[in-house]
Amino acid sequence: MTQKQLPVCVDHDHYPDSYIGGILRAVKTIAMVGVSPDWHRPSNFAMKYLQAKGYRVFPVNPATEEAEILGEPVYANLQELPETVDMVDIFRHSDAAGLIADEAVQHGAQVVWMQLGVRNNAAARRAEEHGLRVVMNRCPKIEYSRLSGELSWHGFNSNQITSRRHTFGAAGDESQSPGEPLSNPGFETRAIHAGATPDAVTGSRATPIFQTTAYVFDDADHAASLFNLQTFGNIYSRLSNPTTSVLEERIASLEGGRGATCTASGHSAQLVALLPLMEAGDRIVASTRLYGGSITQFGKTFRKFGWICEFVDMDDSHAVRDAVQLPRVKAVFAESLANPGGVVTDLEMLKAIAETAGIPLIIDNTMATPYLCRPFEHGADIVVHSTTKFLSGHGNSMGGAVVDSGRFDWMQNDLFPSLSQPEPAYHGLVFGETFGDLAYTTYGHAVGLRDLGPTMAPLNAFLTIMGTETLALRMQRHVENAMQVATYLNDHPAVRWVSYAGLPSSPYYQIAKHYLPQGAGSVFTFGIAGGFDAGIRFIERCNLFSHLANIGDTRSLALHPASTTHRQLTDKQRQEAGAGDDVLRLSIGLESIEDIIADLDQALA
Repeated sequence: MTQKQLPVCVDHDHYPDSYIGGILRAVKTIAMVGVSPDWHRPSNFAMKYLQAKGYRVFPVNPATEEAEILGEPVYANLQELPETVDMVDIFRHSDAAGLIADEAVQHGAQVVWMQLGVRNNAAARRAEEHGLRVVMNRCPKIEYSRLSGELSWHGFNSNQITSRRHTFGAAGDESQSPGEPLSNPGFETRAIHAGATPDAVTGSRATPIFQTTAYVFDDADHAASLFNLQTFGNIYSRLSNPTTSVLEERIASLEGGRGATCTASGHSAQLVALLPLMEAGDRIVASTRLYGGSITQFGKTFRKFGWICEFVDMDDSHAVRDAVQLPRVKAVFAESLANPGGVVTDLEMLKAIAETAGIPLIIDNTMATPYLCRPFEHGADIVVHSTTKFLSGHGNSMGGAVVDSGRFDWMQNDLFPSLSQPEPAYHGLVFGETFGDLAYTTYGHAVGLRDLGPTMAPLNAFLTIMGTETLALRMQRHVENAMQVATYLNDHPAVRWVSYAGLPSSPYYQIAKHYLPQGAGSVFTFGIAGGFDAGIRFIERCNLFSHLANIGDTRSLALHPASTTHRQLTDKQRQEAGAGDDVLRLSIGLESIEDIIADLDQALA
């Protein structure tokens, strides 16, 4: 390997794929400093994985009494190595990385790579001054997996957009270097391509439906590595499925997240989202303006797990601040665009409160979709979806998704032991230590789907993949039609009020322009003169509008929440949720706007 083969990078916060990939292709030999002989430890995982990919890995560990690690003799330091290695991989704390990096310079290595959680800027500068390439706070195992397409098997965002089959050469093989990737692909491009490369075996351009329960192992060691989470791959479709993984990566890409876990429904997504955070006796602070089923799930069903929900008006910052100070609060939960009232949540205000309390902000982005609102850009840590709605878009497939931003530090304290403490079911593995910013999504698959079992069916994943491809076009028409309908209803004598944040008269108009610049969605409510009985009559007179308990369909939908989705709630809860007796919820579809308004006109007559 020669120096000219290695690309140059000076921004250690954002490494281009060409930089990481160029190093991994050029390197043949690696000295792994601090590797453990214990097969439960992340360093042992990484060494075994890199060996399997064709790298010669020399274990360096002066503290161990073992003569060999994974079949290789152990060395006390770099000076004892029998040959000059291409790369020094540092599995030590950040302070110790400085001396090791200096030793790597003296040794003649060309790359210094510091593992997840390891960063030493001064050492990086010294190494670069001597011509070495430096990577910090990354894992070569994870980066290799991401660039080769393996990482997408568990819903991680690879940031790869390509129309080629996944290829990534063996160690030292630079012949597989791809063309220059798109530097910043647009929303529509990612909605069509993210996560979906041509099938590696058949070349199929459309994502196949992998209708299978299980997957063949290469050998006993491969099976053990999969079950131990030492390598990436499929075991059983309750945990992962290649079709579903394409959808997971696509949703993660559209939201700008690190990874996603798809589930059988939006409700199961909420359960999987909270599982890594909650234990019996813990609390969440949730908005009073949630979908009625969510209020029931949070307020009643979750109590069976010992989880306590404190419902708070998210417009009242003082009430939210007081609530997060209650004992054992683990998260703040709200909808970006509330169902059914179309109320817009001040995400940045909630983030400031959650951050002060050291807890994550979870946002349900179902009604807005990532096309209209990007919660991660406003501070959210986790996003959930009912993919049944706009992401699927055609009323034909159930599903949910949990998306992790990858920014919350689960290891900062012991507030979230599921991620920061040893997991008994995986031989004491610590998810936060082993997987870094992939920990939350890995836990969602390895524990959430494994033990709760709310797996998305491959056919539903396939249908939702197709739905996401037209998301941008559909949302544009949804918003256009909704604005015209809201304006029409606002002037109708049989309508008392319209709650649509896109109207200039709405108290949420200005905040909607900030968080939803492309439009305030297509689901909103209005109050009909005559109350409960008039609402029932309106529903029964609609001909074009379908009366059903769904939103986000291509078809226009109407519902009277007080007699359906919110009927299990008390009168006070219905009022707080924006679902009083006179409230009608509309989900405006993609039909001709003239026909939509004509049907409303005759139903209101």
